[in-house]
Amino acid sequence: MEYPFEKIEKKWQKIWEEKKIFNAIDFSKKPKYYVLSMFPYPSGALHMGHVSNYSIADAISRYKLMQGFNVMQPMGYDSFGLPAENFAIENNSHPRITTDENIKIMRNQFDSIGFGLDWEREVSTCHSDYYRWGQWLFKKMYEKGLVYKKTSFVNWCDSCQTVLANEQVEDGKCWRCETVVRQKELEQWFFKITDYAEELLDFSKVIDWPERVKTMQTNWIGKSSGTEMWFKLQDSNDVIKVFTTRPDTIFGCTFMALPPEHPLIIRWLKKEPEDSEISKFCNKVMNEDKITRTAEDTTKEGIFSGRYALNPVNKEKVQIWITNYILMDYGTGAVMAVPAHDQRDFEFAKKYNIPIKLVIQNPGKSLVLEKMTEAYIESGILVNSAQFDGMESVSSQKAITDWMTQQETGKHTITYRLRDWGISRQRYWGTPIPIVYCENCGTVLVPDEDLPVTLPDNVKLGKTTQNPLLSVTDWINTTCPKCGNPAKRETDTMDTFVDSSWYFARYTDAHNEQNPFDKKLANYWLPVDQYIGGIEHACMHLLYARFFHKFMRDIGLVNSDEPFARLLTQGMVTKDGAKMSKSKGNIVDPQYIIDRFGSDTVRVFMLFASPPEKDSEWSDDAVKGAFRFLNRVWRLFEENLELIRIATKKHKKAQENKATTNSHELTRKENNLATKGHEEARRISNEIKELRYSTHFTIKKVLHDIENRLQFNTAIAAIMEHLNNVFAIKNPEILNENEKKIFAESCVIIPRLLYFFAPHISEELWQMIGNENLFHEAGIPEFKPEFLVKNEITYVVQVMGKIRGKLSVSPSTSEEEIKEKALELENVKKHLQGKGIKKIIVVPKKLVSVVAK
Repeated sequence: MEYPFEKIEKKWQKIWEEKKIFNAIDFSKKPKYYVLSMFPYPSGALHMGHVSNYSIADAISRYKLMQGFNVMQPMGYDSFGLPAENFAIENNSHPRITTDENIKIMRNQFDSIGFGLDWEREVSTCHSDYYRWGQWLFKKMYEKGLVYKKTSFVNWCDSCQTVLANEQVEDGKCWRCETVVRQKELEQWFFKITDYAEELLDFSKVIDWPERVKTMQTNWIGKSSGTEMWFKLQDSNDVIKVFTTRPDTIFGCTFMALPPEHPLIIRWLKKEPEDSEISKFCNKVMNEDKITRTAEDTTKEGIFSGRYALNPVNKEKVQIWITNYILMDYGTGAVMAVPAHDQRDFEFAKKYNIPIKLVIQNPGKSLVLEKMTEAYIESGILVNSAQFDGMESVSSQKAITDWMTQQETGKHTITYRLRDWGISRQRYWGTPIPIVYCENCGTVLVPDEDLPVTLPDNVKLGKTTQNPLLSVTDWINTTCPKCGNPAKRETDTMDTFVDSSWYFARYTDAHNEQNPFDKKLANYWLPVDQYIGGIEHACMHLLYARFFHKFMRDIGLVNSDEPFARLLTQGMVTKDGAKMSKSKGNIVDPQYIIDRFGSDTVRVFMLFASPPEKDSEWSDDAVKGAFRFLNRVWRLFEENLELIRIATKKHKKAQENKATTNSHELTRKENNLATKGHEEARRISNEIKELRYSTHFTIKKVLHDIENRLQFNTAIAAIMEHLNNVFAIKNPEILNENEKKIFAESCVIIPRLLYFFAPHISEELWQMIGNENLFHEAGIPEFKPEFLVKNEITYVVQVMGKIRGKLSVSPSTSEEEIKEKALELENVKKHLQGKGIKKIIVVPKKLVSVVAK
């Protein structure tokens, strides 16, 4: 019969909860192990991606628990943010109500799947006892000079009606709704993450992170060494700063390219009529997305500003152009254009009839400016470069920069692609920024004793073009904590990535009311030993969390340098070749599958479908296959329960685990050869030896795949193969006592190894065979090396010098028997057909060579 998964799973979930086996103990004498999965947005029920993620974490957690570690696997909810706010709007409700309802649904799903979570450490970022400390950390950053407010052009999503950080713009579109992002000028709060740019490039303190993630972060931070040059404007004291990695081309600069968002351009635009060509061009470009502007196939356009800068090395006039292909996000936001030695600049100069000046000559073939059809971008010899003429271009870069440093017109510098983190969001459902504005005192931090600044409930939600908090005037109007005069609250809320940038530390002391967490507890648990989440967070959450952790270290809250020692980036769950989503109509409800097949089946399918870092394709047939596998395990124990119980009990009594029977003890002297016969006895003996080999090989394989590779799919495959080997033993009741013990051991090892992936059925089988302790108390099984040495020799069989097969025989097999068995191989027969045998040569323990006539 099918195993009664519903009854079994509820039973063991209740036992685990009552015994609190997953509640971590602070300062335990056991070694600690902190397993953490990225917490979910409670904008609906759990989906298959969640189940996959948390199944991986739970397998690791149970493995470490069984190893004797003090394991912490907490859970909470990333419950602020636009997804939760939009869900409430769609359901004509309030996000506080819908979020709490969704959390209850998710919690019930977590319980029904039986994940080993420490619920006493549960956090929810939308609760004031959590975000109070997010506000406190904002204040600490402000006091350390890491927070500032400025007016700037920001990424704006018209659909979400809010600002996006650079990291939240993917291919020019909003990371949430895929709306094309445009530029909008707003006053925003920023975190100075750039102060930590150099340290964020150092991954020496992490133990095991995917190279891909480290590369993605390194590229995103984008460190470049080069020269900063200062171009003074003609007839003005204004200076345009330019960063370049090619100072050797400075004498060939004939124009400057600036984006419409450059502060100088913005200032000049204020003096321009709205219907002027310059104003119209700038407005058009600023409403284009960044990806389109910088794409290779985008037509490069510009307009002459009518103004000039002075080349810092020779004071020649340089035209200032406003272009569509330069962004404020790179370098200083201004580019010195050298048409003769940059193809983009060459094409632009040709299009707009801008002068071109050759300053690097090809040493192999002399260039003639008038005949050039493309820019010369290789190294060469400097020309038209004053005192630097004749120098090799690459070696001249340092000399030119040194000279400019002496002339106070430039300097050696390092720049980063990384920009400060804009955290202001014009939405309701987020952490309020603890700032008030007073006409007398200016910008004032809310005192610690007045934290948390809580969100008002009486807010008008819906599709709106303004921040919903602006509708709550009685909340906005407050008093200044310094002078007591009327003041107004900041109405922007924080980017929800702020909430998730430190939650891993709050879990260490989730209910502390005096501090974000106790330092001693944080230093006991941190860093997280194994972190699990999607690679899509590489340049957002993972980068922000590292920044926050390093800041918390710098203010004495934690001792460690990194938040996550090991990182596993799991793949997505796809269906019909696409990521599961409501819009595609390919969602699979986890609860429906759990109700039909049980949570162990879902776990086994998820972990068996693919390596954890790869995407896994949903398959109804594969789910049924996982269910059949678990039923085969159940049937194995049902059919052999008494044999396993008795053999296991005798094994324990004899303490044979201390002196395990070795190969020569399996001589079958106890066998009743009268009823079995010698050949049958030998066959069974060999099968049992093979089964014992399978048992210990499977133990070694599974433990290695979990401990060293986190490859759960191959571990489960090994258990499945071993199950087949067990079922290959027919009529185990006729085995002698010693063989029954080995057979029972081969059965019992299945739930002991399956526990990490299918804990409910494993606990039940463990109890059925007479064990009173829980599985994790039994410890990790150990393989015995002596049983991994097969008691046979493999011969390579050749016919006329070509390999035609392999033959395995026992060491006692005679040479004549080896020859006979070699000739019985089908492939050998095939290649000897119609031929006579001249001779057969046997090289002991290696080779059988058949020579045909």
